[in-house]
Amino acid sequence: MLTELRIANFAIIDQLSLECARGFHVLTGETGAGKSIIVDAITLLVGGRADESFIRTGSDEAVLEAAFTIPAGGPLATRLRDEGLLGEDGTEVIVRRVLSRTGRHKLYLNGSLTPLKTLQSLAGTLIDIHGQHEQQSLLSAQSQLDALDAFGQTKDVRHAYEQAYQSWRAQLHECDVLRARLAERMQREDLLRFQHRELQEADLKPGEEETLQADRNRLAHAQRLSELSQGAYDALYGDEASLLGSLGQVRERMRELASIDPSADDWTALCDGAMANVNELAHRLRDYRDGLGQEPARLAQMEERLDRLQKLKRKYGGTEAALLARRDELQREIDMLDSGDTRLVELERKAADAKGQAEKLADRLSRERARAGKGLESRVQEELAGLRMDRARFQIAVETDRTDTGLGPTGRDRVEYRFSANEGEALQPLARVASGGELSRIMLAMKTVLAGADGVPIVIFDEVDAGVGGAVAAVMGKRLQALGAHHQVFCITHLPQIASLADVHYVVEKVSEKKRTVTRLLSLDAAGRKEEVARMLGGLAITKAVRETAEEMIGEAKRKR
Repeated sequence: MLTELRIANFAIIDQLSLECARGFHVLTGETGAGKSIIVDAITLLVGGRADESFIRTGSDEAVLEAAFTIPAGGPLATRLRDEGLLGEDGTEVIVRRVLSRTGRHKLYLNGSLTPLKTLQSLAGTLIDIHGQHEQQSLLSAQSQLDALDAFGQTKDVRHAYEQAYQSWRAQLHECDVLRARLAERMQREDLLRFQHRELQEADLKPGEEETLQADRNRLAHAQRLSELSQGAYDALYGDEASLLGSLGQVRERMRELASIDPSADDWTALCDGAMANVNELAHRLRDYRDGLGQEPARLAQMEERLDRLQKLKRKYGGTEAALLARRDELQREIDMLDSGDTRLVELERKAADAKGQAEKLADRLSRERARAGKGLESRVQEELAGLRMDRARFQIAVETDRTDTGLGPTGRDRVEYRFSANEGEALQPLARVASGGELSRIMLAMKTVLAGADGVPIVIFDEVDAGVGGAVAAVMGKRLQALGAHHQVFCITHLPQIASLADVHYVVEKVSEKKRTVTRLLSLDAAGRKEEVARMLGGLAITKAVRETAEEMIGEAKRKR
């Protein structure tokens, strides 16, 4: 529901703030006071086209803000959460739209700058605005289908169908992808097999290149490595003045020193450890020297192997890991070629099964829609008769496409609402022949019939009462009042019969302040309501009898709730 509305510098509105409740609201006031301007503002807040002409003269910007509460578990809340525009437990949606004379209008949804198309895609699930000039959801083929499904209570069947349809489409896509891959790979099968054979025969091993480079470096410098290791060995062990010999002399002195001063015993142990480490190092150097050899053939083999690896890297990938990955990928592609036909047959079988399931559910949907169409058509016709459109005819046409290409996201059916306002005139698509006033009454009839099933929480009627009065106006008011039990309803009206039935009554006034015309909106108390209904009844001549009639109408409306 709409909980709060704020408008600033919009048309002849300088500042307006409105806090809203549940139920049936009416807005009344003299012609030209600005009632429809408020509807224009709300229209912009749900994605209507912005124009700088809406900005109040003398201002650079117009600012429109609205706060809505939505069901925490509803589809709108789920979608907003998926798009990061609503918290996990959030139920409040705040829309802010700024119109600028520069033409750079801005739109915010819960504080986030939002594209207009996002808001427009949400609008139909939040507010229905019905007036003389607005595009109305009832004219949308999708909305007509949705309304029929809501009346026919086909939600579960439709959901099952949509899942089956999506499964079928997914299977078809997988088949198409596999066919394309098979066709592409078959065209280059020889190349795939050649590349895989080349990599397979290379017998690649993880870490091989690094090991080869180290071995090559060692063989390439074998002479120098031999000289260095021999020199180090001689210094440690081989020469007469070797380090190990010198440490032996030091050890003898440590023993004699410890025999005189026992506190030096640990020093002998340190010397023994040093001698053992030097001895170990000397033996390792000797073994390393003995292991070195001039192996020009082995070096050539390494150079050849490294060169082969470099060529493969240039051809298939820049790293050793990329070569191994490419080899495995080629193996998978070849395996797919070998098993692709079998896999494609299996996928096609699954796709056929999925299509069969979707077709069964689509046929069930079609039957239920045809049945619901007759019922909804009859109910709407009854409502129109009560709204002084007894000569009008209303028809719901459900056309089912049973061809192979007939399945669509919502089934096989195309739903079209058809209408004829005058006796003897042919039924035509509703969007083509209904006037604004007729369309508003059709929508009121539809909303009345669908009161419990329609998911749009807010409905706004702008002058839905155009061209009616008397008993018809009273009937219309009762319909709107009843609708307010299921939706938050706003109605701009000139009829006291409708205004007297409201749960909440606002009056819109146009006044002059500081030589500027401004619009003011007041929420009326009981006394104010009586006075306003009396004005609507009697015009300028508001007599005691008129006031009593107004009081009686309001009282009668309360008693019948």
